[in-house]
Parts: sequence; structure tokens; C-alpha cells
Amino acid sequence: MKLLTAQQLADADKATLQKQDIDSVELMERVSILVFNKIHERLAGAPVPIKVFCGIGNNGGDGLAIARHLIQHGYHVTVYITNCSKHRSEDFLANYARIKEVSKNWPTLLDCKEDIPDIKSGDIVIDAIFGIGLDRPVEGWMANLVHHLNDSKAFIISIDMPSGLYADKPQPKESAVIKASHTFTFHSPKLSFFLSDTGSFAGTFEVIEIGLDPEYVQSVEPVATLITKHAAQNIYRPRPKYSHKGDYGHTVVMAGSKGKMGAAVLSATAAINAGAGKVTAYVPATGNDILQYSVAEVMTITDPGTDHFIDFELDIATYNLCVGPGIGTGDDVVSAFAKAIKQQSSPIVIDADGINILAAHPKLLKKIPKSSILTPHDGELERLLGPWSTGMERLELAQDFSSKHELILVLKGAHTITISGKNMYINNSGNPGMATAGSGDVLSGVIAALIAQKYDSLMAAVFGVFIHGAAGDVAAQTYAHEGLRAGVISSFIGPAILQLFRQEEAAGAS
Repeated sequence: MKLLTAQQLADADKATLQKQDIDSVELMERVSILVFNKIHERLAGAPVPIKVFCGIGNNGGDGLAIARHLIQHGYHVTVYITNCSKHRSEDFLANYARIKEVSKNWPTLLDCKEDIPDIKSGDIVIDAIFGIGLDRPVEGWMANLVHHLNDSKAFIISIDMPSGLYADKPQPKESAVIKASHTFTFHSPKLSFFLSDTGSFAGTFEVIEIGLDPEYVQSVEPVATLITKHAAQNIYRPRPKYSHKGDYGHTVVMAGSKGKMGAAVLSATAAINAGAGKVTAYVPATGNDILQYSVAEVMTITDPGTDHFIDFELDIATYNLCVGPGIGTGDDVVSAFAKAIKQQSSPIVIDADGINILAAHPKLLKKIPKSSILTPHDGELERLLGPWSTGMERLELAQDFSSKHELILVLKGAHTITISGKNMYINNSGNPGMATAGSGDVLSGVIAALIAQKYDSLMAAVFGVFIHGAAGDVAAQTYAHEGLRAGVISSFIGPAILQLFRQEEAAGAS
């Protein structure tokens, strides 16, 4: 699914009006009916107080139109208009006239100086104050209104965007933003819904397809692509019947040190579970028996070092390398790491301490094969790129790094984002239970296994991230979020791939 910028969505509206030969009020009426239907399906006429707060722009026009349909269907609706300016949009004025035709209780005009209306915790609030076109922080009385609504504990439904939230710009810290319980967003989610500093404002969100011109949407480059189950199905490559383990590559996992051999176990096991034809764990001597006892399918080769890597003597020019989990960052390790990556010409996967080594020794970046994949969490990413102030700035720094070094970054988080140059792919699988030690080690093994199976490295990253998250989702149905462990997630990689297609077959049969 393409995620569009605020400007692209505005242009899509214009293209739609022209292609479909309708005016903006007609499009707004279409949108309001779709949103009303969603609300009506859930409330089913319940006599709950609904308080609609409308701005005086087009988002406010949407709110007035939705309120009109609610009133016409017998709901107890009170409408407030934040009348802070004389600059009202034409679509707002059209819907202001229409709502006065169906209700004796005309909307209350708030002059943005007086007391703020009382809101109770049992109310439903519809937020239609500011929409996607907002380009400045909410301040003064309006900010007080936003804070009042947030503090009310009412159930807040935002229309398209929570008021005060930017779609695709850096969000000023401490800015006043509605904390929606649920957001009905038009055409596609907005980029800010997926970032750690802004995503919580949208609450749960639901995309409403409003019939924008498909030719225009198809023609534009998105700000990001949302990877859904359907997208993952299209990436997956089924195996031919007549194949053998040599067709699916040989992954070498260079991982572990004394006290951290679990990282090597998790990465190597995940590579086997994700379909690598063969997996060898290259470990310090202290880890040999641990690997042999932990996973029978993985071969081992030991480094001359007893407790950590001191050299790299394995010829892996034709193998696929996954390096970094639990290896440490000492001088001997750095030397061994450098020898390992210099042997490779095809893309490799670098995780954890491997990324920390690159941050401390940036000259090694030139030795990494192009299109290799780095999988940092935020602490590792900050060491590599430096600090950032907002989620948007984090993405910009990562895009610049990716373009400069021709590497792929997998930015781990609630919605992991894969970055290749200016292209961004946002993952839509996974759950909070995956915030557990070793989960990232599993991900690195999964991606390395897909590269070994000759997936393009970008698709290996995108698909690996989705399947890793999906494995966590399937596992959580049995273990709950609290019971998830990295090893459990790894064991559900196969079932997650199966579920890509089983659910679709079941839906088709019904």
C-alpha cells in the first residue's frame, strides 16, 4: 500500500474532482457518508452523547457533514465550532448551511476566548478541528482545548488526522496533539502513524477508501510503502519440487562470545527455520558444545579464540555471512570482523555488535559489499548515525546513510522500517511481545537465510521483517505477549509462512 504525502493527497483530491466531474462538496459528502456508516455500524443507535468539534476548514466541513448524518439518524449530537478566524473554507460554509437545515440546535460557535465546553468520560468526541493540511503547531486557546479533550477520558474519534499531528513533517516536541482513541483516515495511513514519537496519537486507525483517482495514485512515488500480508504473499517464492539443499544456500553465522552464546544459537536456529539449505555457526571455542547440543541441524567451526573471536580463518567467499550478534567489540574481535567482511562480495547481514564496530571504525564501511543489510535497534542506530530529535529526522538520517554507503538499513521498532536509499518499507506485522531479548538475533538469521535462498537483498529484508513479525503474531496466540521468547518466535517461522496462504484460502472458501 502506498503512503502518500499531504501534498500528494491534496493533488489527488484535485485530480479526482476533475476526472469524476464532481465538486469538492460532493466528494466531502461521499466521505462523510462512509465515515458515518462506520460509526453507525458500531453504535447501532446507542443513546450516547456525541460531541463534535469542528474547525473552520475542510476538516471541519467533514465534521459538520458527519454530524448531520448522525442527527438525521436520531443520535444525541452537540456540535461546537472553533470560530477563531474569519477565514472559513467554502466547503465548511456549505456544510454549515446544511446542518442548520436538519437541526433546531444550531452549532455552538466558540470564540476561542471563553470557557471550554464540559466533556465527560462517557462522551464520544469527534475531532474534526484540523486536518492533514496543518503546517504549524497548535497554540493558545486551541492548545488548551486539545489538552482538555485529552484529559477528559472521553472516547475520541479523529477524522483523517488527530488534530495537531503532522502527516509527514517533524513533529515539534511538546506540541498539542489530540490523542485519538480511533482514527478514520482517508485513502491510506499517514507516515506519522508509524513512528515512535507520533504513532500513539492516532490510536487504532482504520483506512477508509474514498475513491481517489486511481491513475493519479498509481503515477506518484509514495513517501513509503506499507508491507501488508498481500505484499508478503507476492514476495514469497515457493520451492520447486525437484530441488536439493544446495539450491538454498549455505549461511555462516559469526556470532557469540563467552556468556553470549545464546545469540549464536538464536541466529543460527532462525536461519535453519527460515529455509537456508545449510547453516554453519562460526563461534569461539567456548561455544562449540553449546551449539552442538542446542541445534542438531547446525554445523560448527571454532575460532582460535577460546572466549571470543581473535581471528577469522574460514574461507567463506562462496557462503552467505550473518555477523555480529553477541560478538563483543574488543580489538581482536574487530580484526576478525574485518577479515570476515572483506572476504564477501555478495550482500551480508550485520547486526548488534557488528554495527557497534562499524560505528567505532567507520572506515570499515567501505569494505562491506553493496546492498548488504544492517539491522540496528535505536541505540545501535544512534551510535552509527548520531542523535536525532524527531522520528522524521531519524528517517532522514537513515536515508542519507543508506544512499551514501549503498547499504540497506532495517530500523527495528513497533513498525520496523526498511530503508534503501530514499525508499522506505513499513512493516505491518508483529506485536509488543516481541520486545524481548534475542528477538533481533532471530531476525538477522531469517534475513540471512533468505539471501542464501537467492532472494534479492532488499526483498530479503522486507520479507524477512514481515515473516519475523508474523511469527510473533502466530506465537502470541498461544503464548500471549508476556510469554513470548526469541526461541519461541523462531519456532513459529514456518507456521507464519503457512498462514500467509491458509487464511486467504479459508476466506475464499466462505
